[in-house]
Amino acid sequence: MSVAALSPAMSFGQTAKAPGAMLRGLDKVSGIHEDLKLQAGETISLGKLQITLGECRYPTDNPSGDAYAWIVIRDGNDEQTSFEGWMVASSPALNGLDHQRYDVWVLRCITE
Repeated sequence: MSVAALSPAMSFGQTAKAPGAMLRGLDKVSGIHEDLKLQAGETISLGKLQITLGECRYPTDNPSGDAYAWIVIRDGNDEQTSFEGWMVASSPALNGLDHQRYDVWVLRCITE
């Protein structure tokens, strides 16, 4: 599946926009993971990474089902992005962050 196919109009059927998302970050050096709760438009830090959530969407017929989120990740104070795009909860390797120290993936949308 190409990244171009990952858009809000994906063939997931009817989707709804959630106010936030739950991500998981892993420091591959220390082995420590952290759950990251973000609201749409919010930026948080994971080590030197700056992670911004654009939006999170989920299937309306299955709110606890497959979520996908638009994420922007910058490394440190660098203006260049390390990752920008849709991450899919059920397939984190489909379009994932390629970073030497950290892994970040979507767990689910926050619907409340």
